[in-house]
Amino acid sequence: MATELTPQTLAALRAQHANTAQRAVLTRTITRNGIRAASFNYQATAHLDRTFSIEVPTGKVSNQKHSGRCWEFSLLNTLRHKFATKYHVKDFELSENYLFFWDRIERANTFFRNVEQTARQPINDRLVQFFFDNPGEDGGQWAMAASLVEKYGVVPASAMPETANTNDTGAFQAILSRQLRRDGLKLRELVQANASAADLHAAEQTMLAEIYRITAYSFGEPPTEFTLSYRDDQQQYHRQSGLTPQRFYQDYFDTDLNDYVVVTNSPDKPFNQLYSLPDQDNVINGAHPIEFLNVDMDVLTNVAVQQLQAGETLWFGNDVLQQLDRKQGYLDAHLYETAALFDVDDQLTKAQRLVTGEGMVSHAMTLTGVDLVDAVPTKWKVENSWGAEVGDKGYFVMSQDWFNAYVYEVVVHRRFLAPEFQDLLTEPARRLPAWDPLH
Repeated sequence: MATELTPQTLAALRAQHANTAQRAVLTRTITRNGIRAASFNYQATAHLDRTFSIEVPTGKVSNQKHSGRCWEFSLLNTLRHKFATKYHVKDFELSENYLFFWDRIERANTFFRNVEQTARQPINDRLVQFFFDNPGEDGGQWAMAASLVEKYGVVPASAMPETANTNDTGAFQAILSRQLRRDGLKLRELVQANASAADLHAAEQTMLAEIYRITAYSFGEPPTEFTLSYRDDQQQYHRQSGLTPQRFYQDYFDTDLNDYVVVTNSPDKPFNQLYSLPDQDNVINGAHPIEFLNVDMDVLTNVAVQQLQAGETLWFGNDVLQQLDRKQGYLDAHLYETAALFDVDDQLTKAQRLVTGEGMVSHAMTLTGVDLVDAVPTKWKVENSWGAEVGDKGYFVMSQDWFNAYVYEVVVHRRFLAPEFQDLLTEPARRLPAWDPLH
């Protein structure tokens, strides 16, 4: 049992450290160069060449800049790759700003609902605190982006380009969170005072109008109609006017998002089970509630390979800041050998990382290729959304070890799932708490 640190205990620690071999050399090395540089394992990069046996043709990468919108960038990347293939437009890009605008409005609306439903619980209740913690956050899930696409459609990047506030969402996020917290407290007061449904609705409408105004001033207002014009890769000119965002999506994209499933590997909970995260849904009655089919890592790997073999890229959720060389675009589980550097054992299993907060789904990217050796994947090609200045023109290479350790979700067409897994999709989903690591 831990007790007070006495002078004797501290002296023993000093004496023990004094007897450590090479302590002076290691101290100079680590203090001068930093932990990452001192622990960098150059041998880990030897097998991270950028040659892949299966590779889906793609174009220039997008850039989310200083924002947490990777979840929508990755979904729009998978859609634009299909558009590029079908219409022969290599570097076509869809507007991330357009979806983000509607996410801000929809998420404010769901925040109001969540606050009202928990208004009689103490303000320090864990769920209430979760809702109030960062209501203006810009992170999200695949299903959230899918629900927005289904409801609002999509537009080309030229129809609603990025702004200073979408490229750097920090100030907007702080203002939105403060406004929503104020609104949330007011709604709690109204519910606790037994306000009528009409009074609650009137208050919500006033609040939503203010959120809309803040967002429209910051992002610009979404177009209700636009003209699509582009030159294809053969320099042929194409133009269609009078398109609505919904019609553009329906006419130009043949992807049925209902056919796609979020397959996850979260070993802190039982496998072969469907889970839901309703407290994270961003659209009330949205087409795509947040659900995960939790499976063994071999199953997840297999369906990801199958989809790439079929010529289709994948959205995938991961913990990108683990074992990352951002500049070179390397992802390898042994890139930094910090345990060897400090002569400690710091290993945690994937399940242990999740339950202790060490592991999380912190980023979404796009799988565009895989290298198979004797039908076994050894490394993957990754399209990131951090611009062309990092990695190989924005593309990363990821080892299979990193994939096993830090990839948690892939979005695949249900046809790649074995029948027994497809059957699981019809069963009731088990509700996860709002703060589950998969959030």
